[in-house]
Amino acid sequence: MDDLKHRDGLPDALRILLEKYPRDMWESHRNFDGLTRFWLERHLMFRRALAQWQGDTRAFLDKGRDPRKHGQMTARLGGFLINELHGHHQIEDTHYFPVLSESEKRLAHGFDLLDADHHALDGELAGLTDAANTHLRALQNRNADTKASAGAMLARLDGFQTFLNRHLVDEEELVVPVILHHALKF
Repeated sequence: MDDLKHRDGLPDALRILLEKYPRDMWESHRNFDGLTRFWLERHLMFRRALAQWQGDTRAFLDKGRDPRKHGQMTARLGGFLINELHGHHQIEDTHYFPVLSESEKRLAHGFDLLDADHHALDGELAGLTDAANTHLRALQNRNADTKASAGAMLARLDGFQTFLNRHLVDEEELVVPVILHHALKF
């Protein structure tokens, strides 16, 4: 299946350049430039921010992390991750994907697939935002069950991690080989 919920990797038809340019040789390739490195580092930053948010939430649930500090971390990391992902996806959809798709027409369907991922991730980000805001409100209410709201938020974070990682891996495995193959400069 092509949709993000059911996909376990890129379809074989979209892996044709990945076979020529496997991940372990990307950084040593002459067409791997600073912008490509920066883009991959952004993906790593998203993964790390999400892991930090999950870890902080687990510390709140399991180890009694200070609620005030946890609330500050949730607001800071949550706002950062959600806003940065929206901006990142917007740049990809409006600038990078059209150029990449035009450069490698055989893989145009792959860029449509990644665009569809972004729309699916928007829904996930909205749900995550709601869960985080619900938890932040609970932290402000002495009568609220903050463990329940933290647990609900963590469940959203864990589900989102699966979606985000699948998307990022697929995106990297489609985009970087096209850049390397066509020596694209953005």
